[in-house]
Amino acid sequence: MKQHLGRRAAEDEDEQINLAPMLDVVFIMLIFFIVTATFVKEIGLDVNQPEDDKPKTIDPDKKSIVIKITSRDRILIGLRDVDWQSVRANIERLHAENPEAPVIIQPHEESKAETLVHVMDSARLAGVFNVSLAGS
Repeated sequence: MKQHLGRRAAEDEDEQINLAPMLDVVFIMLIFFIVTATFVKEIGLDVNQPEDDKPKTIDPDKKSIVIKITSRDRILIGLRDVDWQSVRANIERLHAENPEAPVIIQPHEESKAETLVHVMDSARLAGVFNVSLAGS
């Protein structure tokens, strides 16, 4: 019986698959793809876009209406402290000066949600629908 087990172990060693030829084929294919990929020339057209159709670059600091809410729920538009009731009027005025400008609200993490909702509602009532939130 021991002789039979020894012969079986010797047969298992002989039955292993030799991976060297497969690796050679894979490396040859890899070299082929690398060589052919470097000689492929991309064909395309250069398009000259008319000057009027080019999008205008917008400086977000100058063109957006930034409203900051402090930790004590003070509302700042630009560098001015704005009263609770006059938020809508200020947004309407700034929106009339620059109708493309989005409203960016920067609430402090300790500010009340009520203040944020009031500022967002004021912007909507002022006719500005491009309102976004930013971290402070």
